[in-house]
Amino acid sequence: MFSIPGKQAVSMTPRAAAQINRLMAQRGHQGLRIGVRKGGCAGMEYTMDFADSVDPMDEVVEQDGARVMIAPRAQMFLFGTEIDYETSLLESGFRFNNPNVTEACGCGESIKFDESLTADKPA
Repeated sequence: MFSIPGKQAVSMTPRAAAQINRLMAQRGHQGLRIGVRKGGCAGMEYTMDFADSVDPMDEVVEQDGARVMIAPRAQMFLFGTEIDYETSLLESGFRFNNPNVTEACGCGESIKFDESLTADKPA
């Protein structure tokens, strides 16, 4: 796992933690699993799914009763990210304030990471 002792992989704002707690309580899930996958116009997209169990390789972050599991392949991309929950007149949803993102598309759904994180390294 990708971690620094004494530092959580991601943090949540109080609004995000409250929303995750609401979702966990309403649907009876163990938490939310977040990750990244290839896709979108900038190259990568965030994923977020309900989790009914904790995978032994997940990085688990708990804050104010809210639980987020980070998929193993996403840990290095999400390290240092703050998860927020925003509500406006037109939409509401989770926002990822990620220091590892170098570009994002206009719609905000697709992201690009620093080349050093995405480049294939020789064995």
